[in-house]
Amino acid sequence: MADIKNRLTTTAGAPVGDNQNSITIGPRGPLLLQDYQLIEKLAHQNRERIPERVVHAKGWGAFGTLTVTSTEVTQYTNAKLFNEVGKKTDLLLRFSTVAGEQGAADAERDVRGFSFKFYTEDGNWDLVGNNTPIFFVRDPYKFPDFIRTQKRHPRTNLRSPTAMWDFWSLSPESVHQVTILFSDRGLPVGPQYMNGYGSHTFSFWNDAGERYWCKFHFKTQQGHKHYTNEEAAEVIGKSRESYQEELYGAIHEGRFPKWTMYVQVMTQEQAKHTSYNPFDLTKVWPHSEFPLIEVGEIELNKNPENYFAQVEQAAFSPSNVVKGIGFSPDKMLQGRIFSYADAHRYRLGAHYEALPVNQPKAPVAHYHKDGLLRFFADNGNPDAYYEPNSFDGPAQDPSYNEPPMEVEGIAKRWEQPVGDDDFVQPRALWTMFSDEQKGRLYHNLAAAMHGIPDFIIERQLGHFAKVDPAYAQGVRDALATLDKSEEDRETHKDVDRMAMTEPHKNTEAEAPKFEGAK
Repeated sequence: MADIKNRLTTTAGAPVGDNQNSITIGPRGPLLLQDYQLIEKLAHQNRERIPERVVHAKGWGAFGTLTVTSTEVTQYTNAKLFNEVGKKTDLLLRFSTVAGEQGAADAERDVRGFSFKFYTEDGNWDLVGNNTPIFFVRDPYKFPDFIRTQKRHPRTNLRSPTAMWDFWSLSPESVHQVTILFSDRGLPVGPQYMNGYGSHTFSFWNDAGERYWCKFHFKTQQGHKHYTNEEAAEVIGKSRESYQEELYGAIHEGRFPKWTMYVQVMTQEQAKHTSYNPFDLTKVWPHSEFPLIEVGEIELNKNPENYFAQVEQAAFSPSNVVKGIGFSPDKMLQGRIFSYADAHRYRLGAHYEALPVNQPKAPVAHYHKDGLLRFFADNGNPDAYYEPNSFDGPAQDPSYNEPPMEVEGIAKRWEQPVGDDDFVQPRALWTMFSDEQKGRLYHNLAAAMHGIPDFIIERQLGHFAKVDPAYAQGVRDALATLDKSEEDRETHKDVDRMAMTEPHKNTEAEAPKFEGAK
């Protein structure tokens, strides 16, 4: 009898004698319900999938480190992970598309998620951002409707360009993000060839109780590489997993992707005098006014051992901050503080942060005890199951309290203030593009808008015209070129159909009328 060194068992630990054949009445069946090993195997297969993320469902991830290269930022924050040059903090970085389902192709034009989990000595800090410094909307009230436009039409079950452009054309603040999305940077070759941003305005606070506003930037050291629409279509025809192949392969071969981490810092007094709302997610902070301050280097150097356990079950939320890092009046950030953690509680269960990939490397002590997936150990003190208590249970530490955040004003449903220009910053961006980059922008926009109702096209062109009349004209000309190409193709189809259905009429004498279609 063979010496089995690694014996297969059931989930209860019982050794399995036969994992190839069911228990049946004779070799032809039927089955017996008492075959508990078969029942366990089928039942677990039925439960192998969890709900995919509503947003950012398709993703790629890896582990790595943040190495501090400058402590200049410590004058603004007492966050311990920044307090010493050379200090290393372990991290998980997950990239994703926004709109696509889990089975979507990687190389589709879309915003990319760029989300960190830093396993710091003070607990986990999650920085949940994108590969763009801004977003389509500034108010979380509009976010669910925006995401619906990126998903499937309820009748056709197809993606709807009409819905997307109808929403964008009715939301002028989106023109900045639309311009980035349909520029060259809207379609990176792989995760390591794009920048990352915290996008939102966050805050720092230091031991003196001073608060500063800040933004986070991650500049790729691999250089920017992008696909054209045509190149991406060719890639997708060969592989729907091109990003996974690119990222996994680079790390597997020792070509560890790196980014340089920077922050921008703004004082509370400066925030009162900017010409734009510094807490508006559709706006950037000009680098000329608020220069980048180097913090450290991000390196990804370890692939997941199990994708499901370490990437699919990874749960990131802006609500996870550590001492020295806080929030701001950014409305989109305020909404995400709730919605992200709530999404994980629904998708993974109430104790999602006790899963190994989400578990802090710092000590954990809390009173969230029961419910589904209650699999972690007690704190060793059965009498301390509530707080406050007299039995040495986990207690608060006032030294970790944030300084107060000053707010003022009237609470109501505020519309965007008159005079807040949504076209100044897109104009500055568009002006930076070369003629070739503008040409590709126009082509990409026209390809995405082609075929939607004319009144939506005209409304969107009106926004582009407010950026610059030449912007709108460039897109209009590109649309006309596509219309002409479509007409030519239809003429070809008509000729082909006539040739197939009435070949006896396709004579030499009639040929000249088809010259323009050749």
